[in-house]
Amino acid sequence: MNSLKVWHWLKVLLWRLLAIKALLLGLLGIPLPGLPTVPFLLLSAWAAGKGWPALELWLLQHPRYGPPILAWRQHGAVSRRAKWLASLMMTGSVLLMWFSAAPVLLKIILPPFLAAVATWLWLRPEPVSVNPMENPHDQST
Repeated sequence: MNSLKVWHWLKVLLWRLLAIKALLLGLLGIPLPGLPTVPFLLLSAWAAGKGWPALELWLLQHPRYGPPILAWRQHGAVSRRAKWLASLMMTGSVLLMWFSAAPVLLKIILPPFLAAVATWLWLRPEPVSVNPMENPHDQST
């Protein structure tokens, strides 16, 4: 086997490892509060697109997680529900941290960082849902 083939398979393996690790972290985020699901699924789909097209296709076609991934890829859009959940989790994390034995420097640095993340998140567009029963070209009313 020549070195180009070895390099190719090594890259594929690394992309697949990243995709599966991100997917597992995303799945852990479903029951665990404070661990986000969608960002890890976005990362998994992106990495799978580099080295595991079948996994990428499965994620894109998944009935629950496919639409947010597609909305992000096509429009950089995040649902309002996801924005609220992320904001509440970040707020909860800051509150819990304040009552913990976390280092003071972390207590000072983390809240403005999370506020910046929340601001960026709320500035993202929201997915446009189209009702198939509505015809946007119908001018009869």
